[in-house]
Amino acid sequence: MSRLNGRVFRLACSCVASAGALAILLSVSLWWLDQAYPPPLDQPDDYSIEVIDRDDASVHIFTNSAGRWRLPVKLDDVDPDMIKMLIAYEDKRFYNHKGVDLLAMARAAWQLLTDGRIVSGGSTITMQLSRLLEPRRERTIGAKLRQMARALQIERRLTKNEILERYLTLAPYGGNIEGIRAASLSWFAKEPRKLMLREAALLVALPQSPERRRPDRFKDEAKQARDRVLARLFDAGLIPLSERARVADLASPTARHPMPILARHLARKARDKDPLALVHKTTLDRNYQQRLERLAENAAKRIGSRVSVAIILADGWTGDILASVGSAGIDDRQRQGWVDMTEALRSPGSTLKPFVYGLAIEDGLVLPETTISDRPTNFGGYRPTNFDTTFQGDVSVRSALQMSLNIPAVELLEAVSPARLVGRLKRTQVELRTPVGDNPGLSLVLGGASISLTDLVQLYANLVSPGLHPVVLGDGVLRLSGSSGGPRLLSKVATWHVIDMLKGVREPVGSKPLNIAYKTGTSYGYRDAWSVGFDGRHILGVWVGRADNGSVPGITGIKTAAPILFDAFDDSLGAELVPFPIAPAGAVRQERDDLPKALQNFNNLPIRERFANISIRDRLQFTFPMNGSELELGKGLDGAALPIIVKFDGGVPPFKLIENQNPIEAKRRRQLLWTPSGKGFFKLSVVDAVGQLKSVNVRVY
Repeated sequence: MSRLNGRVFRLACSCVASAGALAILLSVSLWWLDQAYPPPLDQPDDYSIEVIDRDDASVHIFTNSAGRWRLPVKLDDVDPDMIKMLIAYEDKRFYNHKGVDLLAMARAAWQLLTDGRIVSGGSTITMQLSRLLEPRRERTIGAKLRQMARALQIERRLTKNEILERYLTLAPYGGNIEGIRAASLSWFAKEPRKLMLREAALLVALPQSPERRRPDRFKDEAKQARDRVLARLFDAGLIPLSERARVADLASPTARHPMPILARHLARKARDKDPLALVHKTTLDRNYQQRLERLAENAAKRIGSRVSVAIILADGWTGDILASVGSAGIDDRQRQGWVDMTEALRSPGSTLKPFVYGLAIEDGLVLPETTISDRPTNFGGYRPTNFDTTFQGDVSVRSALQMSLNIPAVELLEAVSPARLVGRLKRTQVELRTPVGDNPGLSLVLGGASISLTDLVQLYANLVSPGLHPVVLGDGVLRLSGSSGGPRLLSKVATWHVIDMLKGVREPVGSKPLNIAYKTGTSYGYRDAWSVGFDGRHILGVWVGRADNGSVPGITGIKTAAPILFDAFDDSLGAELVPFPIAPAGAVRQERDDLPKALQNFNNLPIRERFANISIRDRLQFTFPMNGSELELGKGLDGAALPIIVKFDGGVPPFKLIENQNPIEAKRRRQLLWTPSGKGFFKLSVVDAVGQLKSVNVRVY
């Protein structure tokens, strides 16, 4: 008996050892298989690329390479109640199993045997994720076993929250929609964190049969599936009976909402800048962008079948692009909508005139009420005429700019010189393009150069920028906004006078009066119509024309582009217009009779003729203070500031002394008294009777 017991014992030990070895071998084999054939979790996900605005709102979403809308999602982006509903309906023991729920599978098998049909599925959310990661058409026992094995592998590698996020990113929701975020945007036009009960219930039901339950094609099936989810939620105690009954009476959506596809030109720049990035931040404002795109499209339809419209809205304080409309419909072949007309180089017409006037004011040549001649003039063989071919005679500088008269603008450009205008504009990093081999000429001010709408808006941004240096616009994506350094485009006083004159331009016929300043322009041959306007902060530029540079008979800046400008301001910024800044020190409105005699009339003789007969002895020059001097401001016994003696030689009396752009004194002697208006930096100028101008920059402390 003892021998038999010994044999049995040895046999048992041998079996245990064999079983242990087999278990070890099986464990090692399973471990090796798990490591050798991991689930495809590390493969690159083919997501949609998203472009967002300054407030993180979606502006444009591209489909992925397969033509599907698929957006990554985090659990924090989804309504927590939606997550609870999903788990209650799909996998109520999700947080307890390791990828396979044997109880659920046994229940599903028993229901199949007793009812003869599938009543509920046994797949866990993890198993469904494995099917999404490795799609297979066959529905066999072998396929189910592979899903179970993959689910166990996935649970070893991902947390429960990561599994949910993967599932909510890849789950199908009908058509080419994948993922909860794309589904929420498409079916309800909202983010998944804002879903209502009936909306969340439908999205829980859709992945089980995304094509048969599509609300836009099978609304009854969609509603029935949603109601089954509600019933399950009621049974689980997640919603009361009253809420289930209320929601059951509500209809499901019957159509998809379009995905955000705004700013299509700028969005493509963002994508091309970094194709691997999934999210691209811009400086755009989605509301402005949407309104201006609609405005551009409607305006182009009214004007003509081949006409395009481009609009830019910028923040002059920061340099940010708030909206960029490159054309009136990127898919419109007749309008060549694929061409981004915010970057195209075109003739600006009269839109550069304000900067010529500002430079002339800064130089002390004129002030707004100075009289200037609008008569036929020969500028060395160049004989410009006004747009309407008429002449106004003697007018004020203010009226000349507001009426956009050509002769006065050319006269002032000749006085300040075209090369100097081009150099001044370069302070803002804007460079006018002239024909190859041509030097800047007098035609610059009438459109004889090329510029883009973006650069034109950048120039006007420097009229409202409060900074000490020129502001440089970004482009919303590729180029950051900021400052170019160096001095301002125009002095603050000259800038204020320009704005003050442009504020007086009447609104176009039929438009609502607005507290804005603006300028229009029309290029030669009716090829381009422009309008650029601004309030105390925002600049809006409008271009109208054909992308192929063809003529559009009848279009003009005032009749075609300006009404669009006013509509844009009224619709987008009407309640948010920023007041214009107050006048800086030295900027004063003066009637013509109150101006110094030398500033009452502009001597319109060309500079070379004006000074031709002046001897070297009569050439005007400062003797005190010298340029760059620092002057101490003394005080008298009564505490009042003492005047500073200003001395100069040459020139033809009488002489006019100017602090910044503010006339101070006009007398015939060559020694004048100047009482500074305060402390700081000043530009001190003197002008004689024939227009000679000399200036020095000084600091008073």
